[in-house]
Amino acid sequence: MQPLPPVTHDIADWPEKFAQQYITSGHWRDETFDQCFAEVATHHPQRTAITEMNGEVTYEDLLYRVRCLANGLRHSGLVVGDNVVVHLPNGVEFVETCLALFQLGVRPVLALPAHRQHEIEGFCRFADAKAYICAPHADGFDPEPLALHLLHEKFCALAIVHGDATAPLIAAAALRKAPPLVESASRAQDVACFQLSGGTTGLPKLIPRRHREYLYNVRTCMELSGFNTETVYLAALPMAHNFTLCCPGVMGALLAGARVVASIQPDAQHCFTWIERERVTHTSLVPPLALLWMDAQRERRADLSSLRVLQVGGARLPDNAARRVMPTLGCQLQQVMGMAEGLICCTRLDDPQERVTSTQGRPISPSDEIRVVNSQGQEVACGEVGELQVRGPYTMRGYYRLPEHNAHAFTHDGFFRTGDRVSITAEGHVVVEGRDKDQINRGGEKVAAEEIENLLLAHPQVHDAAVVAMNDQLMGERICAFVVPREPAPTSMRLKLFLHSQGIAAFKIPDRIELIHAFPQTGIGKTSKKELRDQLRKSLEARL
Repeated sequence: MQPLPPVTHDIADWPEKFAQQYITSGHWRDETFDQCFAEVATHHPQRTAITEMNGEVTYEDLLYRVRCLANGLRHSGLVVGDNVVVHLPNGVEFVETCLALFQLGVRPVLALPAHRQHEIEGFCRFADAKAYICAPHADGFDPEPLALHLLHEKFCALAIVHGDATAPLIAAAALRKAPPLVESASRAQDVACFQLSGGTTGLPKLIPRRHREYLYNVRTCMELSGFNTETVYLAALPMAHNFTLCCPGVMGALLAGARVVASIQPDAQHCFTWIERERVTHTSLVPPLALLWMDAQRERRADLSSLRVLQVGGARLPDNAARRVMPTLGCQLQQVMGMAEGLICCTRLDDPQERVTSTQGRPISPSDEIRVVNSQGQEVACGEVGELQVRGPYTMRGYYRLPEHNAHAFTHDGFFRTGDRVSITAEGHVVVEGRDKDQINRGGEKVAAEEIENLLLAHPQVHDAAVVAMNDQLMGERICAFVVPREPAPTSMRLKLFLHSQGIAAFKIPDRIELIHAFPQTGIGKTSKKELRDQLRKSLEARL
């Protein structure tokens, strides 16, 4: 087990002059998520807040559930500043858990339903998590053995299950029997939650999102996506994702007094039924799902007449596919380029269609500062490709507990080096061209090559491993692992089963594994991933 990085309890904040600028401009307000939700719930008590497979819950009922759970969690021992790993699928339980933790000033680490023991254990260890909160089943996975393992190994002190549970596990239903807690311990400047990065090394890094800046992110996205009390937002992607949660997503819908429809599956079969039945007006997808939805609609011809806006983000949607959204799905496309670290760019609902189909829009805030630089750090001319760097009122100033990494991830003047390669049009719109990071974007899920390489190297018959992206028409990119084996050489299937046994998310298991005698090298003796990608491309082309 690799040693943990040195623990520092400081979380990088904005320099005072920037903080004052964002407060004076009205971007940052003295408010928290739980307080904002309580205000909306008080104004719209009988409106439906969330619709899910098991029924509906009103704003009044949801606020009551949140406050009771908050008190139960407080009595269980959670206090201001604790970190908690939340591992829940889409639904009421996810929302009430987050809001209850917000109320307590306890900080959820938002794991994805697809994460497994490898990732969850890593989050608990790195964040010194006080608790692990899970569902009885998440994405076909039974987390109870994992919860017991975390307790046994003392990776957390509490394991709370939204379902039946026996000691030492704690049933959330029992905690919810506490009387409602009205007081809030959270403050606007505090960390509300930790989002996960799509990093290039090991487990995802933790991104601190503070109440006041994350709420500004939500409010601005609400305005640009046309959210109001009549909005019906379908959460098709995992709610834990930054895109689905706050761009404007679930939180945007709830703060608008609108309705969230929670789907546990993002496929067209499930979601078209939700759209037809609940008259969904807005939803968000990654490009592979958008393509599959369009294919399905050509065959099914579902009643999607209520759908007004489809956001597509997480990766670039090909221009020709973007042009098919309106004719096929009958709704306005809104392209989104965003990152959990902060910056959100999007097309506007009144933009010309050519701009909507060929760019990823422009920054959502007038205080967003972006620049595109070459390898020497010099700004490039309009239309030229370079690395995107950004700072602004909702772009973080540092990853959690990673001061050494932060020293390289940020410039001396506080710009975040995104690693994304973009160009900027003359009108100021961003066009995504690729990335510098050693990272695979598999259908919107960011996979660190190094993490998979390290896991493969743990196999006794693997001498060396190199993981690269391979282009794919549907997913954008898939994962290919080149392996230098020891004799007797393992089969591709055995290596995939080995990775599965390591408890990693299924989307991280390579789609293709190639056995190779030796890796090509660069002039200074490093593995040439560029040449490996070229070999892969030629091999695939030869088989066509």
